[in-house]
Amino acid sequence: MSGPKSTVRQESKEPHFLEVTDHRTGQTHLVPVEEDTIDAGIFAQLGLTIYDNGYLNTAVCRSSISYIDGDKGILRYRGYDIEDLAKNSTFLEVSYLLIFGDLPTREQLQTWNTRVMRHTFIHENLLDYLKSFRYDAHPMGMVTSALAAMSTFHPEASTALQGEHIYEDETMVNKQIFRCLGKLPTIAACAYRHRIGRAYNSPSNELGYTENFLFMLDRLSEQNYLPNARLARALDVIFILHADHELNCSTAAMRQMTSTGVDPFTCLSAAAAALYGPSHGGANEAALKMLEEIGSVENIPAFIEDVKAKKRRLMGFGHRVYKSYDPRAKILKGISEEVFEIMGRNNLIDVAVELERIALSDEYFIKRNLYPNVDFYSGIIYKAMGFPTDFFPVLFCIARTSGWLSHWHEQLQAPIPIFRPKQAYEGAEARTYVNIDERQKHPDDPSPLDLEERYLLRKNLPPIKEETPVSAQS
Repeated sequence: MSGPKSTVRQESKEPHFLEVTDHRTGQTHLVPVEEDTIDAGIFAQLGLTIYDNGYLNTAVCRSSISYIDGDKGILRYRGYDIEDLAKNSTFLEVSYLLIFGDLPTREQLQTWNTRVMRHTFIHENLLDYLKSFRYDAHPMGMVTSALAAMSTFHPEASTALQGEHIYEDETMVNKQIFRCLGKLPTIAACAYRHRIGRAYNSPSNELGYTENFLFMLDRLSEQNYLPNARLARALDVIFILHADHELNCSTAAMRQMTSTGVDPFTCLSAAAAALYGPSHGGANEAALKMLEEIGSVENIPAFIEDVKAKKRRLMGFGHRVYKSYDPRAKILKGISEEVFEIMGRNNLIDVAVELERIALSDEYFIKRNLYPNVDFYSGIIYKAMGFPTDFFPVLFCIARTSGWLSHWHEQLQAPIPIFRPKQAYEGAEARTYVNIDERQKHPDDPSPLDLEERYLLRKNLPPIKEETPVSAQS
């Protein structure tokens, strides 16, 4: 496998500058503008730090993996529109595209598929590790922990043991990509089976990537069990839609970990942990819960009025990047109809369609650019396919792993210094140390220990007794 060919955007030959006048000194500075970005380091020369709470407008790397035009509702992987990829490609084919920069030839794709599927089996000790979790362990917690544990099963891939230079070898890089893509669905399936109290299934290399995943989830004792091909294709397309999305929270975590030089398994564990957060990987669960609370089409008008009165939140609408219709949501809407045709229609789809219709025609939501996003329909589809809600982020994790590995691979080719964001300190100025006997509690400042006292009262436990100093006892 080789890196991407040179298909980067052509830079404008005409130089552009941003004129900045520092009113503290009266000096004017010309800051070069390249590809609609400026070098923040220039402001450090002026004694300034750029404050951007939450990275709302900060580019920490240059990447050629995915492109988003939020105003026009465009998402492209390596220059290809997401609509074309969802219609014509498989998830593994798109993964190859994201990681290596070009769509594979038939021969390359066959080799790629074979290599990934050969790495679907996991070590028996890792299976024992997964079985050691509580019966009610959250599947995402199991997956995140297993990813971190994988680094201990492959010491030859550990930079802590072998040195960072090992990833200068393309063969070593590709081996870890095969391992991560191949083993993650198996780990995820084991977490699912663990939660429902059933024996883990071994992978089947005779099936495709997504078919094999569904096989490991659902096979009982059938000798020739095969998942529904249409459902497998629907899930495959969903994986394509979730594969990459620029530098989102979890991908930023992946790049930050990569900058430390740690192995890819630990990097993936950190990225998965970020995805575990309800504001990231759990957003589709929140959208599904909202639709379930609405219940029926008749209740939508009252719900809309509550949203406008700020009594309720409209989940699954709006996006930090997209200011128009999320292109992934359009595709998912069509997939939802096909899944309901197979699994039976759920009244939630009627609620979703009507809620979308009203929101898209209401001036209140139009002015606020509140269009359906990818989370709006994905939760309904997952529920119709029988996935429990706490498994939603695991599905997201399987898909996004290809994107995370793409950024890991890209950053290995163009290393950057270890991430070290600055902070804007707003704490106390220099203070004189006060001996403990001279410290006094301000009457208006509650102590954190007051919370502990309330906890003890709620649990009907005796209050904490002050310990008598040893010197006083003697």
